[in-house]
Formats: sequence, C-alpha cells, structure tokens
Amino acid sequence: MDDIRDRRIHYSRGELDIGVVASDPFEQFRVWLEDALHAAAIIEPNAMSVASVGANGRPSARVVLLRQWDSRGFVFYTNYESRKGAELTVHPYAALLFWWGALERQVRIEGVVERVLEVESDAYFATRPRGHRLSAWASHQSAVVPDAETLRRAMEDVGAQFPGEVPRPPFWGGYRVVPDRFEFWQGRPNRVHDRIAYERSDDGWSRARLSP
Repeated sequence: MDDIRDRRIHYSRGELDIGVVASDPFEQFRVWLEDALHAAAIIEPNAMSVASVGANGRPSARVVLLRQWDSRGFVFYTNYESRKGAELTVHPYAALLFWWGALERQVRIEGVVERVLEVESDAYFATRPRGHRLSAWASHQSAVVPDAETLRRAMEDVGAQFPGEVPRPPFWGGYRVVPDRFEFWQGRPNRVHDRIAYERSDDGWSRARLSP
C-alpha cells in the first residue's frame, strides 16, 4: 500500500503565533476561510464535520456544509427529525471541524446549538434549487428506506404535490452553533504544530498556545 504521506502535496507552512492572531476568533476564522476559498486545491472549503452525542452517550459525526456564519455563530441546515436532529434535541451541544489539507490547517469549534429563526430558514430554503427543495419533503432523513425506487417515487409524488413554489417543510431548518471555544491548528515541520485556543468568558475571549 502506498504511503499517502509520500504523495502529499506540500504547501508553505505559515507560522501561527499568539502574538499576531486576531483577538477575536471570528475575525481569525474569516481570514483563514478567505485563504481556503482562494486555494484552488481545496474543492469545498465550506465543508465541516459536525459531531453530536446521542441519548446513549455515543458520539456521531458527519460532514455538512456551512451555509451562513457571523458573530452569532455557524449555521447549517438539515431535517430536524434526522439522527443529528434527534441528538441535538437531547444534547444541544456540538463540535465543528474544518480541515483544509492543502493549507495544512484545521479549525475546531465547540458550543451550544440553537435553531435559527423560522424566517431565516425560510429565506435560505427559497434559495435552494427546486430538486433540493423537493428532496427535503421526499426524504425521511436517517430513516430506513426499502430501496432507491421508493425515493424516486417519493420525489415524483412531491413534485406533483408542488408543481409551482415549494414551501419549506416544518421539519426542516437551520441550526446555529454558538461557540464558546475555538482552536486554530497550523501544520508545521517535524509535527511541532501551532495550536492557538480561544475560550469565551464574561470578559470576552482569552487566548492560549497549546502543545502539539
């Protein structure tokens, strides 16, 4: 088996220093996201892992797309009745992970989860392609389905039900992760990586350098 490390494309590794990072982690995230958006080797810079915990205490993770973000937090959309929706109802906390391999960077974010306002979910849903809006109705996300033909027929049925405008299903919408912790990780030679953590407090954000 090939060693993937031997085939990895190496990029210049910038230094991540606590003295030069932004005092606000949202600003530091903005800078790094802009770098990722302009890196041709990164196909989907908005992709992030979302980890949640079920009622049985077992964690689960999946990759979704970051759809909006601002100083309030980071938003993704899903079926509220999906596995992650059920887990977030029981334990309204999540961890996010962005991995931008071409830049040898990752960002870890942890925080409480809340549903976005219905008007926000409506506005975003209206921007989705028609097929995506229909599939939100047709798919009982995470539920067992007999076969692909069942999904095809469900898509046809909802297409006939909504020949014009497709409204947002009441069971579909956005979650916002409101951060209380960030970590920015920059790959460095000899695995002496740079790690800068931000913690939220009553006085704002504190910063600390972590050992790799």
